[in-house]
Amino acid sequence: MIFVKVEKTLDGRIRSFTMDGHANFADNGQDIVCAGASAVAFGSVNAIIALTGVEPEIEQSESGFLKCTFPAEMTGESYDRVQLLLEGMIVSLQTIERDYQDYIKITFS
Repeated sequence: MIFVKVEKTLDGRIRSFTMDGHANFADNGQDIVCAGASAVAFGSVNAIIALTGVEPEIEQSESGFLKCTFPAEMTGESYDRVQLLLEGMIVSLQTIERDYQDYIKITFS
């Protein structure tokens, strides 16, 4: 199963997210759940970097682990754009979770 944990600040802004595990929906190269979740997460991070210039702290491994932490000192328009892109990522991941709930789980803290 893919586990996605979204960490929010006290005011409800997204501070970081972690994605870990494999869906095991199908064989490697055929797993649409893993491919979809990975495309959404990496595409969102790439969009944040390209469109806002904000560079998150990224940890990742070949085992399926990805953690992105966003700078606490962000303010203004950049901060709002990063948050919008992250909220879009969450909507996309929740869509996958709705249809494949046995293979991906999203939690918030």
